[in-house]
Amino acid sequence: MKHCLLGAIWGDICGVPYEFNSERNAERIDLRHPKRAISDDTVLTLAVAKAILEHRPYGEVIFEFALAYPHSGFGGMFRRKWIQERNPEPYNSFGNGAAMRVSPVGWAFNTIDDVLREAAASAACSHNHPQGIASAQAVALAVFLARKGQDKEIIREELETRFGYCLTEALPEVRQWAEVTGFDATWVSVPQAISVFLATDSFEDCLVQAIALGADADTQAAIACSIAEAYYGVEEALARQVMSFLEREQQEVLNSFARRYGVE
Repeated sequence: MKHCLLGAIWGDICGVPYEFNSERNAERIDLRHPKRAISDDTVLTLAVAKAILEHRPYGEVIFEFALAYPHSGFGGMFRRKWIQERNPEPYNSFGNGAAMRVSPVGWAFNTIDDVLREAAASAACSHNHPQGIASAQAVALAVFLARKGQDKEIIREELETRFGYCLTEALPEVRQWAEVTGFDATWVSVPQAISVFLATDSFEDCLVQAIALGADADTQAAIACSIAEAYYGVEEALARQVMSFLEREQQEVLNSFARRYGVE
């Protein structure tokens, strides 16, 4: 069975119970929490995947999925403009909403130029602030480099050079950084999530430590674990767990994308 995108979705599912209900002690994170669920991170990741599969504009499919799943915990500005007002136009956002949904780009395209171009396109339909676009490009590039077998030092150097991020491989520094600065601006939250990937040594450790950053836990985990999956791989059983949280249409998108772009 082929699989991909499981890291982003599982990070979202396990992070939802801790979104704005922070648990900063990683040993207390419950990956079987009864309030696990998908949120907008998963919905829009699958929208980007479907847009790639069908060669359709990203914004068009994102709008369709937003209207189909309106109660998925969308951010305030996105919810107001895209769902309530039905006005699917960019609104100069520099939040992390483009970074959380971009991982399909890192799986589907096979050159750095293509990955950066498509990541920008997937972001610009809503998050057209330069930092919103850059954050999506950074995450997609990290996923791409990880699935191509590049080591962490190369991934770190590429992202620091291209995007001016300051990334660390020391987990205590990442945790202190998150507690002091919070998460709101994408140039803060996205480097934090990437740094958790760099600082941990397994998929599950990455998942737990990303959630333990606190605040926007599901998005931080979705971003970090999208890279961790591409780097470490995941156990086959995870696919069954992820599927149990998805509706039929969502399952079909995930399966179709995995068949085309996934790994054994």
